[in-house]
Amino acid sequence: MQKILIVKTGGTFPDYAVERGDFVDWTARGLGLASDRWENVDVQAGAPLPDPAKFAGGVITGSHDMVTDGFPWIEDAKAWIRRAVDARLPLLGICFGHQLMADALGGRAGYHPDGLEIGTADITLTDAAGDDPLFRGLPECFPGHVTHSQTALELPPGATLLATGLHDPHQSFRVGESAWGVQFHPEFDAPAILDYITRRERELAENNLDATRIRATVRDTPESASLLGRFAAYCLSR
Repeated sequence: MQKILIVKTGGTFPDYAVERGDFVDWTARGLGLASDRWENVDVQAGAPLPDPAKFAGGVITGSHDMVTDGFPWIEDAKAWIRRAVDARLPLLGICFGHQLMADALGGRAGYHPDGLEIGTADITLTDAAGDDPLFRGLPECFPGHVTHSQTALELPPGATLLATGLHDPHQSFRVGESAWGVQFHPEFDAPAILDYITRRERELAENNLDATRIRATVRDTPESASLLGRFAAYCLSR
């Protein structure tokens, strides 16, 4: 019985993780799988990444690190992504994972020219999403939680753009048949993004951003959250 691998590239704030669990926990909950149907590897801590052929799919988490930091583990993760795509392993990269996938596969990640995006944003699907296994049947526009300073500045050659937004033109893409990146956070809920806004208030003020206005954008994101379960179903049905 093959499992889904969660590649941990980072975690939430330590005190918040004690209270509500970490990125891996949120992701596993969103996948909706029994505990024996998934496992995780902490690549940020230096754990070796396994053979992609042993798994039904892989999810690459978000991180408070930046793709451009150049840490050895980031380069190891990019090399593994290329191996996984070559092996046709279904992948889902979230935020940092989305940017990492873009960078690994021939695109380019870096700081967004317009700075930080945080809160709940409108995710607008492209026409290509209508035939996509993950996005098919979702509304043309739906809310998704966002918190990021870097972005996929350039998509990989041949990538299909699946979703866009007012701040970030690359909210989702797919490479080949089954390697997806999403800039937004399907694993976050409204309390989590509100906590991130509070913790970044000083940074927001320094960037002339109004925390009160940003808090007012926050709402539930059931369509975004459904992508994790959709991904799990896709992986396990192949």
